[in-house]
Amino acid sequence: MTQAIRRIVIVGGGSAGWLTAGILAADHQAHSPRGLEVTLIESPDVAPIGVGEGTWPSMRDTLRRIGVSETAFFRECDAAFKQGSLFRGWRETAGDDYYFHPFVLPQGYGEADLVGAWQAGFAQVPFADLVSFQPHLCAQGRAPKQPATPEFAAVANYGYHLDAGKFGVFLRKHCLERLGVRYVPDHVTGIASHENGDIAALQTREHGALAGDLFIDCTGMQSLLLGRHFDIPVVSQRHVLFNDSALAVQVPYPADDTPIASQTTSTAQRAGWIWDIGLPTRRGIGHVYSSAHTSDAQAEADLRGYIGIADMPAPRKLTFEPGYRREFWHRNCVAIGLSAGFIEPLEASALALVEMSAALVSDDLPATRADMDVVARRFNDAFTYRWERVIEFLKLHYVLSRRDGAYWEDNRSEETIPERLRELLALWRHRPPSRLDFHRIEEVFPSASWQYVLYGMGFVPEPGGTRRADPEAAAQYYREAADLTRRMLGALPSNRALLEHIRRHGLQKI
Repeated sequence: MTQAIRRIVIVGGGSAGWLTAGILAADHQAHSPRGLEVTLIESPDVAPIGVGEGTWPSMRDTLRRIGVSETAFFRECDAAFKQGSLFRGWRETAGDDYYFHPFVLPQGYGEADLVGAWQAGFAQVPFADLVSFQPHLCAQGRAPKQPATPEFAAVANYGYHLDAGKFGVFLRKHCLERLGVRYVPDHVTGIASHENGDIAALQTREHGALAGDLFIDCTGMQSLLLGRHFDIPVVSQRHVLFNDSALAVQVPYPADDTPIASQTTSTAQRAGWIWDIGLPTRRGIGHVYSSAHTSDAQAEADLRGYIGIADMPAPRKLTFEPGYRREFWHRNCVAIGLSAGFIEPLEASALALVEMSAALVSDDLPATRADMDVVARRFNDAFTYRWERVIEFLKLHYVLSRRDGAYWEDNRSEETIPERLRELLALWRHRPPSRLDFHRIEEVFPSASWQYVLYGMGFVPEPGGTRRADPEAAAQYYREAADLTRRMLGALPSNRALLEHIRRHGLQKI
């Protein structure tokens, strides 16, 4: 129990495994003889899922943390800029309603009652369009920075769209060449345990037994260690969020100069929604749906109708059980990525939870086995909280919809809405979402994100709330947002133009 934690064994590659390896190796000097020993085992028999193509702005900090060149990342991962999400048709079955969830805070957020003044004098303007410049950048297909802006720096906050398969290969190369990660391409055939129940070693087909002090399960939905070996169950969320299937396809652009979208577009369907992600060379499009509310054939027909081209490639079918593990860290094993759980790709939370998990393991790494149980309890508490908040935030997108059909009616049923979300919606009748509702230092979604979705979905607060609005104070911030919009639209290149500049010339180092 007093032995130092010196050997980390990660099982599974892909984005989750290699991000985790990179963070641990960079933070704990795996390249040094005195550093942490980080080993990643990746079966050549198992292909990664490879469809998580959207990130949050946190990925910029993660890539910088592990020492990646942003120029190389753009070039090798077929990456593009993402500045938020656009939701189409989520409010009504008929019509052309839309709203943005941008990556920047509203102008003057926390300094004035932006919501009260918006309702009183500007309710005909979409909330995000009034309080933020970023929806206008997205609508015009603009990039979030200029060619002279250094790597990872931003004029407007941004994340990425990327090719998930290429991203895993890129991370593996960086981890092996720069960070000192030991790579074992092999298949795990057995698990040896200590007398106390801890994992002692993993038996492999070609490399024998690989011993470790801490084992990280990145084996995807099969969860070889935490799920199969330790039998930690998934806490199903199918009673809250119904989607359990997806059809994914890659679609080429009609021309080389086709504009590249600056946001993920999510378009509501009869029993789910369609994502549309723009990369430099293609679009990644997929239909996420509930198998209890529609058939695979109908889902594919809806996808083909959305894409609208006769020669659409055959889509790839994915299925999943929406939920998360009852524990994420059990004994000397932690699950990160799909092995920890999956809800649905709405709002791109999957890679963000990988980043958060790997960062917390690294930052709070136990010194000895005796410390590990305390760290595990803290980790489980933190991530149970985070998964619950993700579920509530995703459910918020559905509960306010007025779309027709059994799928949307079931999503509005009170018994499918988490109790905490019902309580918050009652409070928000009289005041906007605020830091008082989300009090942890590292919330998954800040209160501003809840405001963007809440008011984008048409939620109307009752007049005469707990605060008296100062219309002029808010109007000043609305004017600032409009002025920033004009200046940025005049100064920022298109997404495609900046990506072509990066391909040819690269970005400056900070």
